[in-house]
Amino acid sequence: MRICVIGAGNGGQALAGVLAQRGHEVMLFNRSAKRISGITDSRTIRIEGESSGPARLAYVGTDIERATKDSQIIMIVVPAFAHASVAERMAPYIKEGQIIILNPGRTGGALEFKKVLDSRGAKPGYVIAEAQTFLFASRIAGPGLVRIFRMKNAVPVSALPAKDNHILSEVLPDVFPEFVIAPNVLYTSFNNIGAVFHPAALLMNAGWIETTHGNFQFYLDGISPSVARVLTKIDEERCEIARALKIDPLGAVEWLDFAYDVKGRDLYEAIHNNDGYQGIRAPVSLYNRYILEDVPMSLVPISYFGKSLGLNTTTIDSIINIANVVMGVDHWKKGRNLDSLGLSGLSVDAIWEYVERGVKPS
Repeated sequence: MRICVIGAGNGGQALAGVLAQRGHEVMLFNRSAKRISGITDSRTIRIEGESSGPARLAYVGTDIERATKDSQIIMIVVPAFAHASVAERMAPYIKEGQIIILNPGRTGGALEFKKVLDSRGAKPGYVIAEAQTFLFASRIAGPGLVRIFRMKNAVPVSALPAKDNHILSEVLPDVFPEFVIAPNVLYTSFNNIGAVFHPAALLMNAGWIETTHGNFQFYLDGISPSVARVLTKIDEERCEIARALKIDPLGAVEWLDFAYDVKGRDLYEAIHNNDGYQGIRAPVSLYNRYILEDVPMSLVPISYFGKSLGLNTTTIDSIINIANVVMGVDHWKKGRNLDSLGLSGLSVDAIWEYVERGVKPS
């Protein structure tokens, strides 16, 4: 089938390449021409690691109308802070029956994306969905060259509303059988493991990152026993909020087993038992998506949900506040909140009615 991939970063190029290898007609769009200059003419991506080999794309360019036209599935592979702007740009071209999947949504991605599409007059009849995490651990290794360190065994995905999940069930097995249907977008949003693993680990390794420009393995060197204890506390706060929203959460250790077949007595041991993290270098700067995406689009909405439910998020809030100081940005104001997700003032039961059936109280 024809599949459009929006975003040509580490994940977008990897996803486009694997889809092309699996026989699909792939249209790759990127906002800036610079990022795709090495593959615009050749339309070829070479993959190393898992799923190694060349992949030829049908289109590589900056024309979003051409990229999305007649595409049955549109894969959004941009940082979550760009979801709203991408939705605004896509809205005039969305057609009935198209399936839009956020890879991943982080926390509240599908809720925000749908609200923007509808406010910009997108034609009804599309399906919006979000994945709980990204399918690969991948990095661009050079022009037209992507390395996939590890492909996850399974990634939960759900439509908004969940009554459209049957549409995903009919289509996704032919695209990525690794996608498994999740109960609803509360499940995918609150099993957002990037919120647990990324911001705190980055901030607690800030000195090492700035001194070495990321010359160490992020997960295996950067997550020491003490860092893992902080991540564990963030995970506990996340899971408590999820349970208050009537979601059965995957703890971080449980998720590593689900996604990678990795076990451990605690989070530190499970992370260090994961061969899929071998060789993944730390970011070269603090100015990257582990902060710019995962704080405002993951931790901040999780915290706001917690506050609305009267729950304690002391550790999550501490990481957000430290990120504010380090980055010189107020992520509380920039991040997603219940209003931007279209859920302000709704009870837990009303939120469930919306994510399940698409119905809000008058």
